[in-house]
Amino acid sequence: MNPSIDSGIVIRSTKEIGSLIRLARNEQDINQVVLAGIFGSGNRFISEAENGKKTVQAQKLLDLLDMVGLEVVIRRKRSHA
Repeated sequence: MNPSIDSGIVIRSTKEIGSLIRLARNEQDINQVVLAGIFGSGNRFISEAENGKKTVQAQKLLDLLDMVGLEVVIRRKRSHA
């Protein structure tokens, strides 16, 4: 896995989440169709998630992140002072 992902990365958009899903999927050397089959969804959902569709279902997105080995961590924003 990419070292910057392993140490944590601040995400500000669904496009960034999608890029990380794509990166994790590619690192596992599986294509969207295979991932969709493993995940139990259509290829369309995988494509929309990887392309940062803003209206994708939150729980399905969290489940997909888990499936590709990623997790969401919530914390208070750090001040820039």
